[in-house]
Amino acid sequence: MWIYEKKLEVPVRVGKRDLQMAKYLITQYGGPDGELSAALRYLNQRYSMPNERAKALLTDIGTEEMGHLEVIATMVYKLVKGASPQEMREAGLGSQYADHDHALFYMDASGNPWTAAYIQAKGDPIADLAEDIAAEEKARATYQWLINLTDDPDLKETLKFLREREVVHSQRFREALYLVEEHYKNPKKYY
Repeated sequence: MWIYEKKLEVPVRVGKRDLQMAKYLITQYGGPDGELSAALRYLNQRYSMPNERAKALLTDIGTEEMGHLEVIATMVYKLVKGASPQEMREAGLGSQYADHDHALFYMDASGNPWTAAYIQAKGDPIADLAEDIAAEEKARATYQWLINLTDDPDLKETLKFLREREVVHSQRFREALYLVEEHYKNPKKYY
């Protein structure tokens, strides 16, 4: 189904090690509005869509969100690379280090582990697409707040790219919602 291209969707550069920023950024890795939750939500919801266009859209965006997960992982990895246990502890990542060393773990910025409860799937295409629009807008807001938390211009550029992709996804979900609503208003009848 997928062809894996061994490069990131966007280059990831960081100007300096910044463990505090890594701690904040991890929320987009395993938080409720993060990339893992989005990817799994969309790839799951596609099965209850009433037309092929909506199914294809959810597949495309869910796949892109998996790519964004890689971008976030790369940023976090680069931000903590080479940090000592003491530096991890001082940045509030001592428990992360104790459980995972420098390995990535699906959690939010407060250290709460990812849970399947973050994934919404009602089975009603209109409800699911409305949820998806909200999810993209929450992710967009989170990316803006992350941009506000860093002074690293390289990191800001990558975060701006991800923020803009959330805007595009929200717009695409709005289009899909319109198509699905039209589908229910004007169903094709076969006799």
